[in-house]
Amino acid sequence: MLYKKNQSKTLDMKLFENPTSEYRGAPFWAWNCKVTPDLITRQIGYLKEMGFGGYHIHSRTGMDVPYLSDEFMSLIRHCADEAKRTHTLAWLYDEDRWPSGAAGGLVTKTPRYRQRFLRITLRDLTADLKPKAEAVEAGEPFFFHAYDIVLNDAGELESYRMISPDEEAIGTKWFTYCEATGKSGWYNNQTYVDTLSKPAIDKFIETTHETYKKTVGDEFDGCVPAIFTDEPQFTHKGTLAFAKSTADVTLPWTPELDTLYEKRYGAKIEDTLPELFWEKPNGEISRPRYLYHDFICQLFTEAFADNCGKWCEKNGISMTGHMMAEDSLHSQTACLGEAMRSYRNFQIPGIDMLCDGHNYATAKQAQSAVHQYGREGMLSELYGVTDWDYDFRGHKHQGDWQAALGVTVRVPHLAWMSMYGEAKRDYPASIFYQSPWYKEYPYIENHFARLNTALTRGRPKVDIAVIHPVESYWLHWGPSENTGSIRSQIEGNFSNVVDWLLFAQLDFDFISESLLPEQYVGADGGELEVGKMKYKVAVVPGLETMRKTTLDILEKFKAAGGTVIFMGDCPKYVDAVVSDDVKPFYSQCESIQFSRDELIGALDDFRRVEIRNQSGNLANRYIYNYRRDTDCDWIFICHCRPVSNVGYHAPERLVIKIVGEFTPVIWDTLTGKTEIADYRVEDGKTIINYVMNAFDSILLRLMPYNEAAKPAEKPQMKLIGSYIERHTLPYSLDEPNAMLIDSAEFRVDSESLTADGEWLPEEEMLRLNNRAAQLAGLPAYNGAQPWVEPPEVLCHYVDLRVVFESEIEYEARISRSKTPSSARSY
Repeated sequence: MLYKKNQSKTLDMKLFENPTSEYRGAPFWAWNCKVTPDLITRQIGYLKEMGFGGYHIHSRTGMDVPYLSDEFMSLIRHCADEAKRTHTLAWLYDEDRWPSGAAGGLVTKTPRYRQRFLRITLRDLTADLKPKAEAVEAGEPFFFHAYDIVLNDAGELESYRMISPDEEAIGTKWFTYCEATGKSGWYNNQTYVDTLSKPAIDKFIETTHETYKKTVGDEFDGCVPAIFTDEPQFTHKGTLAFAKSTADVTLPWTPELDTLYEKRYGAKIEDTLPELFWEKPNGEISRPRYLYHDFICQLFTEAFADNCGKWCEKNGISMTGHMMAEDSLHSQTACLGEAMRSYRNFQIPGIDMLCDGHNYATAKQAQSAVHQYGREGMLSELYGVTDWDYDFRGHKHQGDWQAALGVTVRVPHLAWMSMYGEAKRDYPASIFYQSPWYKEYPYIENHFARLNTALTRGRPKVDIAVIHPVESYWLHWGPSENTGSIRSQIEGNFSNVVDWLLFAQLDFDFISESLLPEQYVGADGGELEVGKMKYKVAVVPGLETMRKTTLDILEKFKAAGGTVIFMGDCPKYVDAVVSDDVKPFYSQCESIQFSRDELIGALDDFRRVEIRNQSGNLANRYIYNYRRDTDCDWIFICHCRPVSNVGYHAPERLVIKIVGEFTPVIWDTLTGKTEIADYRVEDGKTIINYVMNAFDSILLRLMPYNEAAKPAEKPQMKLIGSYIERHTLPYSLDEPNAMLIDSAEFRVDSESLTADGEWLPEEEMLRLNNRAAQLAGLPAYNGAQPWVEPPEVLCHYVDLRVVFESEIEYEARISRSKTPSSARSY
């Protein structure tokens, strides 16, 4: 348990003022150099000085200690010992770089564990291939089946049949092969792992998790709270761009897939395989396509997330991290099948939100699983790729809206151990001692730590459930010219429903149809009980197909007095089979057009919070997180949209209405102080007046209503005008200014810097490196880690020329040499 202090009956004010390490962020600490115990000790001090509660020990590009070796594990042990000494937390990371599963290539040295995919192609390679059993052991391709494909004028399947490789085809002959991915320097000259194979992931757990257990297992659930998994995925699903294209297409596969599929469904996948690639005629959907997507997702979930999560549960450590590409219906279908299914065995489910993104569906999917499985927290890898000029306003805004959507463990991306070599270009900025503001960072960390002391307590209060539409999206995974438009429409509807509800302060949870049968508890009293949650209303958002299990549960919920709302047309399919089974139920329920206003109107009776601006309109830039604690309720309200025109953003006067009679107390997360809000109680609602600035947020403790508890009198002030004063302030530098040189002109193997020779055009450093290698007759850098490949003997030289323009005199130091301001180039 991470938040052991939450077992107290009430939040201790002293804990709120000075939160302990578990409530604080823990950045990716990039081990990207030759790591030593002294370096670890010194940098843990920096991390604590910044207000962080710990660190994720993350092997990154440049790491020069053999991964999972005795030397590496002694450093991990040193981290755990330092964590105990400094009262911080050492979070583990399960991979050398990412994605998780290959253990830095140690697992996939065994060929049968390598990632696989199915390729459909016009090429006949059958004469050169080994039999399946030999090919699997050797990590080589094997032949699956050949097909005679006949398409109509619209590019739809007119007919298809399985044929032998040498048989004549009436239409076009297509061949299918199960192949292994090629070796790559990114995986240290090995490959990614077969994440559809439980034996392969068993080997990953044996190699990684068991090794960590031997070294620091005595600190599991202590100073070593969790192990982070990063972007596990299967081979990305492809589609044809045009139905009559002759291009190859690949889909995720594993050698035993056909056998496992037949065992589960009683049908042979090879009999209907072409339906995975082409559309059936006349708009008919393919049930085999639907079953394939569901089955691949299930194989992946059971092999990876379930497998790792159950090991963690058994061994007393939390599994955390995030999946690959959770954000859209398209991306999760392509890489995971369905994101929510993987969360069921995470002890601390997580997401990533890089590049200052605002993908609310990503967070809402994970938050829904956290709510339904009763997990104690939710993690986010955030701030990555925001560059050096991303300031505290961005850090607070990103952290705020994610906290409102459930995030309690912030993992700032990234804290570089070193800036040596390629490390300095690893998704900047470095949120660490290299940034000039690092000593001021406790201002941000204290805010979120205080917020977490409240938002990790009690239980969430959410009344609205929305059936997740990903399975309807699967139906249309075909050639883009035939299916791209309908997929785009489903994607847009999905995004719109999320935005419409959140921005109207109608908080909700998603329900995964695949998880619902195991989560369903009952529907007594007209409440749909799903795991640890109870919902008063369920929304069916334009589904084309729904599971029979979902339909049965919603019918029970409606019969018990619950409310079911259908958006758009009645679903045509049940379990991807044409059916009228939904029609009678659809006619009994409320049905609305697929529109924002109708959705908001239909759910108004289930509203718990309403926020309006001074014009009386719904303030559609705020979201909230509502928790019910043992002695009070908590509500956190913040901005959810990117802030434009930051320097000219006027304060916004808000009227916040909360259902119930309370005395609201502001718990100021920036100062650690409290004060009663400006409020009144009317008609069973608590009405709060509050002025919100561009990056403000507010945490309210809602105590039982006490008429005598009133806010302190404040002088009434009226804004009669505004004036923005701009002038410079005195400052001094703690250290010399430094500028990272990102690009330069260059030449290779010139006799000297002063020799004549053609300078090649300016290029970015990483691209320059590969181009220079090419000119020198060397292979391009392949990405393998220093611990894998021995140091090279330098036999070629590269000259760089950088041109600066300056209107003032300066003195620069480059490579410890002084350069006068009169220098023309260097």
